[in-house]
Amino acid sequence: MKIKTKEIEGVTVVFVAGEIDAKTAPTLQQQVIPLIEPGNKIILDLSNVPYMSSAGLRMLLSLYRQITAKNVKLVLVGLVEEIKDTMSITGFLSFFTTSETMELGLQVLK
Repeated sequence: MKIKTKEIEGVTVVFVAGEIDAKTAPTLQQQVIPLIEPGNKIILDLSNVPYMSSAGLRMLLSLYRQITAKNVKLVLVGLVEEIKDTMSITGFLSFFTTSETMELGLQVLK
């Protein structure tokens, strides 16, 4: 898994490429947690993530709890259909704001 962070229009964008599983989810969480500060706006670009295990879903749930506690805005961008379906079935999808494209994700956070 590769992770890259970039500022775009006052939003911290975390680009993730590769599978998110039990081995990689902790690394992603360690990269995102320091970004969770009151008032921050974050996009997780998951358009290059073809697979997410239950460990990845747990990591997202943990992030959700932290962003909610600190009033941080987070948008998940580019979820592949399989991950979106899994998140919908488990009820996780309703916790998050999602967007198909980066442009729409940035608009949501303005």
